[in-house]
Amino acid sequence: MHGPALSGWLLMVLCGATGAYCLLRTRNGTERERRSARAEALMGFGMAAMAVPAALLALPEWMWAVYAVVFGAASLHAVVYARGGGHHLHHLVGSLAMVYMAVAMAPGAAHTGTGGHLGHGAGTAGSAGGIPALTGVLLVYYALYVLRSAGRLIPAPAPAGIAAGGGRGGMTGPAWDAPPELALACRLTMGIAMFAMLLTL
Repeated sequence: MHGPALSGWLLMVLCGATGAYCLLRTRNGTERERRSARAEALMGFGMAAMAVPAALLALPEWMWAVYAVVFGAASLHAVVYARGGGHHLHHLVGSLAMVYMAVAMAPGAAHTGTGGHLGHGAGTAGSAGGIPALTGVLLVYYALYVLRSAGRLIPAPAPAGIAAGGGRGGMTGPAWDAPPELALACRLTMGIAMFAMLLTL
């Protein structure tokens, strides 16, 4: 299995697993948390589908238009809640980035006439229709996002006399309702995957 195909498999598995976990998170929490989890699940499954290796499934050309429409709608939905800041602004950037990648990698998008999804390994330099300046801005954004998220995962020293776990006496309840670090880890995973996908443009 050559390099691009292997990266496609890894991205597909990681993003699919992340999307599934985010889908589980929609069962609990406040309405805002469930809305955020739904947006993240859509993003995870969308990136997994975009990274499907060509050896597994050759996507029809019209799928790129479907990606653009679905994530265009997700962008409009994120705009409504973006005034609340936080993850909604990040969801807006992510949805717009998905639209951008779908348009850039659609067949005929590049001057060479070659598009193709990430699993093909067609996303080598000059083979997709990306705009270098815009791609660079998105790469910087996701690099900073990944570094910030990774830093937040580093545990802070617990105050003296307080046991690990905040005195809860052990983790209880379903896994998707317990540690907030898992939700942050999922966002970190999708940030890394988005960075990797943008590198192929």
